[in-house]
Amino acid sequence: MKKKLLRLFVGIVMMACLIPGPVQAKKIMLKLQSQFPDALPVIGESFPRFIENVKVLSGGEVNIKFYAPGKLVPPAGVLDAVSKKIVDAGISSTAYWAGKIPASSIFLNVPFGPDAVERLGWLMQGNGLKLWQEMYDANGYNVKVFPLVLIPPESGGWFAKPIESLDDFKGLSIRFGGFGGDVMKKFGASVSFMPMGDVFPALEKGLLDACEFSYPGLDAALGFSKVIKYNYFPGWHQPASTGELIINKDVWETKLNDQQRAIIETAAQANLLWTIARGVATQADVLRDNAENKGVKNVKWSQDMIAAFKKAWEEVAAEYSAKDPFFKKVWEDLSAYRAKNALWMQKGYLPMNSDTGN
Repeated sequence: MKKKLLRLFVGIVMMACLIPGPVQAKKIMLKLQSQFPDALPVIGESFPRFIENVKVLSGGEVNIKFYAPGKLVPPAGVLDAVSKKIVDAGISSTAYWAGKIPASSIFLNVPFGPDAVERLGWLMQGNGLKLWQEMYDANGYNVKVFPLVLIPPESGGWFAKPIESLDDFKGLSIRFGGFGGDVMKKFGASVSFMPMGDVFPALEKGLLDACEFSYPGLDAALGFSKVIKYNYFPGWHQPASTGELIINKDVWETKLNDQQRAIIETAAQANLLWTIARGVATQADVLRDNAENKGVKNVKWSQDMIAAFKKAWEEVAAEYSAKDPFFKKVWEDLSAYRAKNALWMQKGYLPMNSDTGN
């Protein structure tokens, strides 16, 4: 009996050894190069949140190593670096490749374009994100793209002197990014598009008479109010701006499984929501502080100036459409989406830019 029991026990043990146990998931580390520091208000604040969400949701399987701007590659080289798998992923602004791909700036922002909610609708429910991916595919970039941040309207610019007419732009040396810079050129301004870290020193040394960069909280962090005091609103050139997450396609398709890909996509969408909320919630305090403690004059553009900016932008958009077929395709798609959506925007929302207080 003892021998039989022993043989039975040995048999059970041997069978148990043949049954596969739970497989320990392989941990993945993605190297991510950012164009923006994680110390920046709203934008930068969101990066650690996104990275931590990916880690927690994946149960520690997917980890992202954040590298500050310039740590591995220059900021303008992030797209090429991700495409060539020098780094696995990047956080970037499409404005940096506008010289090569004119349509790229549409995915960042558009003068007199949609606000954050309508832009999100075009990206996620219209053709926006599909066209964004098509842009990279058609230009030979081996990347998968996701919108990662969506920030509030930017200010209309910082000026050393009041702008009282369009003639005041003539000869003005100004840092102005994207399509807004093309509009400024229409009025005779000398426009440069310099990186974030170069703007304040240029203002301080008198190399620039004026600049635009971003929303009030970010402008405050860059210290513009220390050297220049007229801040104009609204930011007609960037009613809402989108930042991107790009991941090397080979990494996306072969290094990550379905669940991990879904986690990253979900975390990116959560980051969009957080940046919208954080951006809206934090700008009023900055405006008050600028006016009450830093001597800044918050000035509103006149309706005549706004009309002139809009007319000039329509000319710029027509010029780009005539020169670049893909720009035309994206611009017409966004315009069609907004035209279809206009009935709801007009009937469902209060008038925009209405004065309800100070």
